[in-house]
Amino acid sequence: MSTSTSRFLFSNGVVLHSSDTPPVTTFLEAHPGAYTTTRSHGNASYLLFWERHLKRLCQSIRILSNSNPQLLFGPRKFSHPFPSLPTNSLTWESSIRDMVHDSLSKVLEIALKERSNGEELSVTAIVTGNSEKLSENENFDEEQVSKFLDVHIHIGVYVPPVFGIGGKGELLAMVGREREVASAKHSDWEKETSGELEASFSY
Repeated sequence: MSTSTSRFLFSNGVVLHSSDTPPVTTFLEAHPGAYTTTRSHGNASYLLFWERHLKRLCQSIRILSNSNPQLLFGPRKFSHPFPSLPTNSLTWESSIRDMVHDSLSKVLEIALKERSNGEELSVTAIVTGNSEKLSENENFDEEQVSKFLDVHIHIGVYVPPVFGIGGKGELLAMVGREREVASAKHSDWEKETSGELEASFSY
């Protein structure tokens, strides 16, 4: 895969362009939270399995908030706990979906305009807990969950590889410890395994 230098980031209501946008691994290492990554297909005409990724993202947020909020908000003690997010309620999930869709639409529009023909997009959505807002509010319920969460969308541009040429292939091996909360995808795992991902190539 040929990687372009074009990167875009929607964070806290602001869209950052390539020169100001760090690589996605650097951004994940710097922010606690739940995340998911997908890519576009068909000359960036659609995102692969986006609804599945969005559902998994919401599941990760619920799991982290209920079992290990430090992985969502960062290592900080709270004067009051984050509200438990029930599995059988769509109230909080709907608000998070709206936040992610709104953020994605803002940065995706720019990325699609600036990409070249034949380039695809890698899209990472990360939802982090805002501990400052949480500490300022003592009375809230699941309907207000989105007020204490920040959404970031990172988009990278790349040229997809051409498969089936010369019989070349890649063998990938991943090492490092498993996620602390195995059923939730969170950036802390990305940070602690950084540098431990090994790839060996067979030609």
